[in-house]
Amino acid sequence: MKAYLQRMGRSLMLPVAVLPAAAIMMGIGYWIDPNIMTGMGDPNFVSVFLVKAGGAIIDHLPVLFAVGLALGMSKDKDGAAALSGLVAFLVVTTLLASGTVGAMKGIPLEEVNVAFSKIDNAFIGILSGLVASAMYNRFSHVQLPMALSFFSGKRLVPIMTSLAMLVVSVILLFIWPVVYAGLVSFGTGISSMGAIGAGLYGFFNRLLIPTGLHHALNSVFWFDVAGINDIGKFLSGEGTKGITGMYQAGFFPVMMFGLPAGGYAIYRNARPEKKKATASLMIAAGFAAFFTGITEPLEFSFMFVAWPLYVLHAVLTGVSLLISALFHWTAGFAFSAGLVDFVLSLRNPIANQPWMLLVQGIVMAALYFFTFDFAIKKFNLMTPGREETTLEEEIEEQIAEGGNKFTAMATRIFDGLGGNDNVVSIDNCTTRLRLVVKDMDKVDEAKIKSTNVPGVKKIDETNIQVIVGTEVQFVADEMSKLKK
Repeated sequence: MKAYLQRMGRSLMLPVAVLPAAAIMMGIGYWIDPNIMTGMGDPNFVSVFLVKAGGAIIDHLPVLFAVGLALGMSKDKDGAAALSGLVAFLVVTTLLASGTVGAMKGIPLEEVNVAFSKIDNAFIGILSGLVASAMYNRFSHVQLPMALSFFSGKRLVPIMTSLAMLVVSVILLFIWPVVYAGLVSFGTGISSMGAIGAGLYGFFNRLLIPTGLHHALNSVFWFDVAGINDIGKFLSGEGTKGITGMYQAGFFPVMMFGLPAGGYAIYRNARPEKKKATASLMIAAGFAAFFTGITEPLEFSFMFVAWPLYVLHAVLTGVSLLISALFHWTAGFAFSAGLVDFVLSLRNPIANQPWMLLVQGIVMAALYFFTFDFAIKKFNLMTPGREETTLEEEIEEQIAEGGNKFTAMATRIFDGLGGNDNVVSIDNCTTRLRLVVKDMDKVDEAKIKSTNVPGVKKIDETNIQVIVGTEVQFVADEMSKLKK
């Protein structure tokens, strides 16, 4: 299970990597023309251009997850898997769209459960990608009878994926409204608990992000489902000073200070050879969180590969909302709890001591850094930059740096043979590496086989052969470069 979650985390890095740029574009757009958030005034061309460009990515995060996970979790990273991820997502979101559900049940659109208006979410995207990758791994090499041979192999995968999603859709048709309604009821129940309720809301808000069900809680506290309407009242300047905004204010210290500090802890604990790559991700994602309040790039980077750390993040978010609510420090947002919305909150007369949220932010930054740093080291959490490098990742890195796929393979085999101190000579025939070593006991056969070579054959006490295949010459050439 742990390995599966780590594969999910690595697979999510592909769609997550594009999010910081999109978030920054949106943040700059809102900074140029804050009126876009409220829909007031004449729109600014550059602002609209940037916001819509960034929104094209941010607003379609679920489908990016579906495609990225399907590709990353498939056994050979084939494009047919990515196509199947898209097919899976389109099937379930079309079948469970409000209009379709209304038509199937024969009821007017306004009577359809509101849960189905939130079916296009991260959970559905992730589920679609996982189903598609499973279908690819199972059916991509199936050979059908001659009459149906056109649909064999990879062409069969999208078909099987669509059928699988029919079953998933039927299950969700009954389960999704119940879960959604339960969360709305839960949110309504804790809304009367004052500061403690705000803390609980913050905790579950973050905890539900992977499922997309945080929208159910948000509807209770931010909008007019239960009469709270925290965002609407704050933006209009109505409500009670020091109270209105209590379900928003605590997010500012987390998104502007806490999470970026947590990202720094992740960077500090990365392996030396991976610090550069980890830094580029954490800096971009941390800036996006600080400037715009979009936290998905950071959160999804460790959500699955180090889930205990994500639970800690949810707890700290709850603590932040509890503190700001206790002291009645309030601010609000129209987009998210980043710098842009914080500056705009300063103009709102209903904001109460918003500057204290910056002080709280410094405290939250320290809490995030030290608790993340401790947890990563204590429990050896595989945050970005700490995971074991697979051969596939080595190949990708070396190709990116101008190398080729045979370099990593040759390096791994050479190390498995015992390196320079043990390798005497390197030769090859049509399909095999013919090698002479000093001490056969120093040969790590498992390490050699981890390169997915067809076989390893020990001839005697000093001679060993590694069966590579018809590309053996390229591997031999790379190994010869390693021999000093």
